[in-house]
Amino acid sequence: MKVYSLKYKQIIKEDINTVFSFFSNPENLKKITPKKLDFKILTPTPIIMKEGQLIDYTIRIFGKKIRWTTLITEYTPNKMFIDQQLSGPYSMWHHKHEFNIIDGSVEVVDTINYIVPFGFIGKVVNFFFIKNDLNKIFTYRCKIIDEFFKGEKNK
Repeated sequence: MKVYSLKYKQIIKEDINTVFSFFSNPENLKKITPKKLDFKILTPTPIIMKEGQLIDYTIRIFGKKIRWTTLITEYTPNKMFIDQQLSGPYSMWHHKHEFNIIDGSVEVVDTINYIVPFGFIGKVVNFFFIKNDLNKIFTYRCKIIDEFFKGEKNK
């Protein structure tokens, strides 16, 4: 089984408390997820982020509604948290969110390690679709997050 890794970095000119509060609120996922994925949280809100928190949601992939359950396996306020898939579209999904203060701004680092199902067919699908879709999703997130935090400054 091949483990694929992706890493995304973004600098946000805001204080750590504001940035971490935004990212550690699962309800904000809908704001930063492309509409075509039809993201919906099933877990009753508000969700208190902490180690051991389960989060259930659905997304639409290739036109099919998929239920996805993640577990917050590590949580250190204003530093990092990790969500891991318990059930969903991947054979394995491990997403580490890190927050580093750099020159008065916050560097947000997303590191995703994942395994796709279906052996060789999964590798082909990853090469042509999954990796590209993940890159598009995180590019979209970066754009929306930039717009959100610039908007916050103008309030």
